[in-house]
Amino acid sequence: MFNRRMFAQSIKILAILVAAALAMPLQPAAAQDITRGTTTGQTTAKGFDHPNQFLHMQPKQIADNMEPVIPHPDQEKDARQKLANLEKRFGKKPNILIFLMDDVGWMDPGFNGGGVAVGNPTPTMDKLAQGGLILTSGYSTPSCTPTRASIHTGQNPLHHGLLFPPMYGQPGGLEGAVTIANILGTLGYYTQGVGKWHMGENDASQPQNVGYDDYYGFLSVSDMYTEWRDVYFNPEIALSPSRFAMIQHMPFNHNNVHCVKGKSGCGNTYELNLTTIKDLDQDWAAYSETFIHRMAKGKQPWFLYHATRGCHFDNYPNDKYAGRSPARTVYSDCIVEMDDVLARLVKALEDSGQLENTLVFLSSDNGAECEVPPHGRSPFRGCKGSTWEGGVRVPTFAYWKGMITPRRSDGLFDLQDLFNTSTSIAGAPGAEVARFVPKNQYIDGIDQLSFLVADNGESNRRSRIYTLLQYPSAVRIDEFKWHATVELERAIFPRGYQGGFSGTIVPQTGGGTMVNLYTDPQEDVSIGIRHPPVLSVLQAEAVRYQAVLKKYPPSSKMAIELQK
Repeated sequence: MFNRRMFAQSIKILAILVAAALAMPLQPAAAQDITRGTTTGQTTAKGFDHPNQFLHMQPKQIADNMEPVIPHPDQEKDARQKLANLEKRFGKKPNILIFLMDDVGWMDPGFNGGGVAVGNPTPTMDKLAQGGLILTSGYSTPSCTPTRASIHTGQNPLHHGLLFPPMYGQPGGLEGAVTIANILGTLGYYTQGVGKWHMGENDASQPQNVGYDDYYGFLSVSDMYTEWRDVYFNPEIALSPSRFAMIQHMPFNHNNVHCVKGKSGCGNTYELNLTTIKDLDQDWAAYSETFIHRMAKGKQPWFLYHATRGCHFDNYPNDKYAGRSPARTVYSDCIVEMDDVLARLVKALEDSGQLENTLVFLSSDNGAECEVPPHGRSPFRGCKGSTWEGGVRVPTFAYWKGMITPRRSDGLFDLQDLFNTSTSIAGAPGAEVARFVPKNQYIDGIDQLSFLVADNGESNRRSRIYTLLQYPSAVRIDEFKWHATVELERAIFPRGYQGGFSGTIVPQTGGGTMVNLYTDPQEDVSIGIRHPPVLSVLQAEAVRYQAVLKKYPPSSKMAIELQK
């Protein structure tokens, strides 16, 4: 449950810190009017402004229940024209393919410096990324369920209420939410889901009841089907008949399922166990391939959400991939398999003549998981379960042949922006998405179509609000990040693998905890007291969002109270 007392205290502290900042004008003076220098004297250097840096700008409010945006009229016009030309060419709206991996770290794929360098080549990802837009500041939430719900609702976890992953039958799901699948269906799309769901197993939260025409996959998370069976990882359960039976009878679906709109419940296809789990991603790939080829024959645009099992622990490679990676770990073998799965889907698009009319978007549901080795890699501090950059900055690119100019950008992109961006592609740009949701539902996502599609497009997002369980935890604008709530990995256990879930949460920092992510990606040196002009702007942004939370209150759909 959301802790209102702690939250109110945080608001009060923030308000005291930034009261003066709210009155500060953010309009920059003209360069020629500025006298600059150091203790050694004045300088004639004029300096440089760079793309995707908006600290000095005020965003535009486009709807009361939506995040404000940085408008770029020229790039918006360019993107809309390219989209109109494409629709005229193909005679229908573009297709959308979201390829979401699990627990893959920022530096695992080659396009971010991993790949062959860390023993798991990713030639398909690298080729597509280099031919598209690599988003070096693509963001998830700290864990899988909150991210998946953010993609589907355009809300951060404080608003959609799925604060952490439900496990072993715990209640909590998308029930009652307006999803991306709902809206795209209304706009004429066929909506297909394949793979990991993990957004509620109760009937009202199942895919077919929140907008999907068809869904093929499992409803929870892969380790939940295997870990209690494995005599190596959990002998206390696997080698105890009574405890083993206890898990067998827990109220969660143990099967891969098939869900169809209009039908009650999901049908079981086969049980998930230590044998079938090995071939799951291959089975899902075949299902998506068949779907892509089938849809090529019709006039209806489609949305495919393909959420892989890999590479969430525990990884059990099938015979084709066991030892396939030079690293020869089960994790790296899985990364190689995910690259092959992506290659299969892209080949299906190419062979069916749909590649140029399809946005392919790849990312991960959170950063590297660091408590169960072998696991992913990141150059940043922290891991899954935290809002340090390593926990939430994820490998991300958008590929759209002929539509996206190949480039790399550090403009801010949050995976919740996929909600707005997808509806924009489907014909409801900008503030128009608000007409599909209740007026009391706040949309944290931003339409980023022009960022992706316009030549040299910049982000439409000025700030990034980080959340950690029930807490607003940090704010980023440009290269600066201010921390309000942090997770300390080593605060409890002095030994073992350190990650996000076994640390402790500090809900109130000292107020001056700001870092420069360009000069300090490890987030281990605070510069807040040295840079009050920047600190005040970030704190003002935090206070702005506190006002949003007051008008559109946080919610929790989870069954367990996180703090009394």
